[in-house]
Amino acid sequence: MLEEEYQLEYFRENGLVRKICKACGSAFWTRDPEREYCGDAPCEPYSFIGNPIFSPHTIDEMREAYLSFFEQNGHTRIERYPVAARWRDDIYLTIASIADFQPYVTNGEVPPPANPLTISQPCIRLNDLDSVGRSGRHLTTFEMMAHHAFNTDENNVYWKDETVSLCDRFLASVGADLNRVTYKEHPWIGGGNAGPSVEVLIGGLEVATLVFMSLTKRDNGREPVDMEGVPYYPMDLRIVDTGYGLERMVWASQGSPTVYDAVFPELISRLMKSAGLASLLNNSEFTRILALNAKYAGLMDITGSNLYEMRRTVAENIGVPYQKLQDIIAPIERIYAIADHTRCLAYMLGDCIVPSNAQEGYLARLVLRRTLRMMNEIDMDETLGDLIEYQMRTIGIGSFEQEIGVVQEIIRNEEEKYALTMERGGRIVQKAARAYKKKNLPVPLDELITLYDSHGIPPEIVRDIAKEEGADVDLPDNFYSLIADVHSESEVTGKTEDPYAAIRERVEAMPDTKMLYYDLPQATDFDAIVLDQFDEYLVLDQTLFYPEGGGQPADTGKIVSEEGISKVDHVVKIGGVILHHITGETLRRGEHVKGAVDEERRETMMRHHTATHVLLHAAKEVLGPHIHQAGAQKGVESSRIDIRHFRHVSDKELQQIEDAANRLVLNDIPVHIGWEDRTAAEQKYGFALYQGGVPPGARIRIVQVAGDVQACAGTHCISTGQIGSVRIMRLEHVQDGIERIEFSAGMAAVAYNRWMEGIVDTSVATLSVQRENLPTSVERFFTEWKEQRKEIERLQAKVAELEIASIPVEDVAGVSIVVHAVTASPKEVVSMATAYANEGGVALLAGTGDRVHVAVASGVEQVNAGEIVRRVCEILGGKGGGKPSLAQGSGASAASLEEALATGRRMILEQLNN
Repeated sequence: MLEEEYQLEYFRENGLVRKICKACGSAFWTRDPEREYCGDAPCEPYSFIGNPIFSPHTIDEMREAYLSFFEQNGHTRIERYPVAARWRDDIYLTIASIADFQPYVTNGEVPPPANPLTISQPCIRLNDLDSVGRSGRHLTTFEMMAHHAFNTDENNVYWKDETVSLCDRFLASVGADLNRVTYKEHPWIGGGNAGPSVEVLIGGLEVATLVFMSLTKRDNGREPVDMEGVPYYPMDLRIVDTGYGLERMVWASQGSPTVYDAVFPELISRLMKSAGLASLLNNSEFTRILALNAKYAGLMDITGSNLYEMRRTVAENIGVPYQKLQDIIAPIERIYAIADHTRCLAYMLGDCIVPSNAQEGYLARLVLRRTLRMMNEIDMDETLGDLIEYQMRTIGIGSFEQEIGVVQEIIRNEEEKYALTMERGGRIVQKAARAYKKKNLPVPLDELITLYDSHGIPPEIVRDIAKEEGADVDLPDNFYSLIADVHSESEVTGKTEDPYAAIRERVEAMPDTKMLYYDLPQATDFDAIVLDQFDEYLVLDQTLFYPEGGGQPADTGKIVSEEGISKVDHVVKIGGVILHHITGETLRRGEHVKGAVDEERRETMMRHHTATHVLLHAAKEVLGPHIHQAGAQKGVESSRIDIRHFRHVSDKELQQIEDAANRLVLNDIPVHIGWEDRTAAEQKYGFALYQGGVPPGARIRIVQVAGDVQACAGTHCISTGQIGSVRIMRLEHVQDGIERIEFSAGMAAVAYNRWMEGIVDTSVATLSVQRENLPTSVERFFTEWKEQRKEIERLQAKVAELEIASIPVEDVAGVSIVVHAVTASPKEVVSMATAYANEGGVALLAGTGDRVHVAVASGVEQVNAGEIVRRVCEILGGKGGGKPSLAQGSGASAASLEEALATGRRMILEQLNN
């Protein structure tokens, strides 16, 4: 970035001079001409621990001081956004205040909610997860206090000088000595944008970053600016993007040993007592070591490095033996991490994230299980649910959409799943550890990631079990950070083949098609003019045919012209142009035609689409506000909606959802549809708008159905009464955290009910009973069938015993040998062979039938059942295998049975004699 970008009039007027840091070589601005270092760690150690650099503030006091200051200086205060970034399709969690306004505000497509504005936005970043608790400064969740201004040529709000001036004035208002503040030049690049920025430093701590976003990576024909070898181009919109660390400023205002002591003072004390460490709270040596550890650890970055080396370096610097430092610090680091993680989970669960194996749910489970593991390691006498409730109440219950009772239930459910994972995981880890030990290799990182992602087994558990098996583990100190990084952004799928590549250029040159299906939702006939026809695709100037999209299949129907009738079997939209796939007559450009949409199909789709909204609202009513659509597909005979939920939906809950949906249908509530400005809609309805994905554009189509409000592009009924009725057909557990409800509505529901009635009538006729007696009759027949099956099995076992008694037994060197063909099922053959082996003998039995089923059981070490069964089955034209003590298989060549048994007998004798 060019040096002149930082030559601010404000710096000159206020006596700041530009210097070059002796340690890192970076340029910085300071009021102290004698200063030699930039003020950033590690160039300068923390100097505020025990010596606060701001007047004392709590979290709430510092937040209010910031927001009030900027309100008084012409900014509009806006409420925080959720930590689940549902308005974005590229990230799962809100990672910065500017993320609230990306991409549509920052690209100039829509206006901001206010300009200028100020906000204190809770953010979650898990890329430093392993450093939390260890460094003294890292947090998973932090509030980014920010003020933003969006500048254009027509509306120049303020830019660099005023931004730096506001920063100085605010810092001074909370007690900072401005002579100690430095502004470090730091070009900023991220998310396809760039610009100059300054890091605001005091006491060795970075307390704010002031970014002046003015460049884009997209070539717009303007003179480029070189940013690290990549050309960036000036934007029309110039954005002031600031971020002040609330927690860091509170820490610096109190001078406590760590940021955790400043942010969670009461909770740290509570956790220390719960872990039996309360005596350390009044230990002066402990406090001294803790402060020194934080001071020097703050200068180091453990990302990708070895924790042992970091701890040893810190121990040398503060003059404490390594093991003493380790014994003191390790438990308190877990205390700090638990305090941080429970606040992170309070925001996640409070903002309706459901733990699962995918997307933001994966990240919530990652933090939750890491917290449970650390609580277990220090034998903490607290429940995770109580700690998260404490955090929610401290933050303020009114800040969250989710109820505490549901949060507690989610946590209990996750604790049960975690316990089950730990119970089942041991055998999986043992098998993996033995395999790598056999290869004389440590269990690699890739295997640890697979065990965690696929089975939920924490790497620490893998390490402990592997150690018992004598295997090493390649476990990096930043394992959880690596995992979080992989899962923090939406997966970018590889480029798929464009099915319309051959016609796309031609289509994009056409004018947009007028979408009559929005203006005339009840109409099915229309007039239009042919604009083009090619490759069986017809383009009209306007159409009632709905193109496939948003989980709703396309309309079908016909196009009538003077030449005849063409059938429309599919409709797609490319950009703003709608293409009708037709079979039939060739039409001329400019020709007037009539279109007719299949009315019955359209009405079915409208009912099913409207019913999807109704069911989603009903599910929220019954299960809670965390219910979010994970997918939907409409059809003619049935439709489905996938919902995120933390456990299986019970039969009772499913019935309640169906009842709630049908009440909404019977109430015949009007459906309201309209186009609204994106920003206004988000502020009015919240981000639950984006159930079916995030649509593009400055204006979005808002559909309100019985309390459910979504940005939706489909066709809908005029009122809920037009749905007719909703019938839930079945429930399917698709994957962890996602339940699929399949349903039908209107005439499709009538057809389904009739089909179910038919099943009942057939069953009644088959059993010759009255309809009301069907359940008891089925239960009686089933009970009798089970009893008869048991009797049959008892008789089969008796027959097997008699057959065993009649089989000749050969004695070889004191070992009973049985080789024989029997008339028995595969299960019985195995059972009979095992009975001989249990008595110390060897049995080779073959059950005859459509296929020959073979079982070999060996009660002596010399005879390998697996080897014998493989050879016997090979002769029979089949395959077999198993353990040395028991093996089985089959073959189709019954004619070779005598040879196979003879070969098997010979092998048994040879192995016994050897």
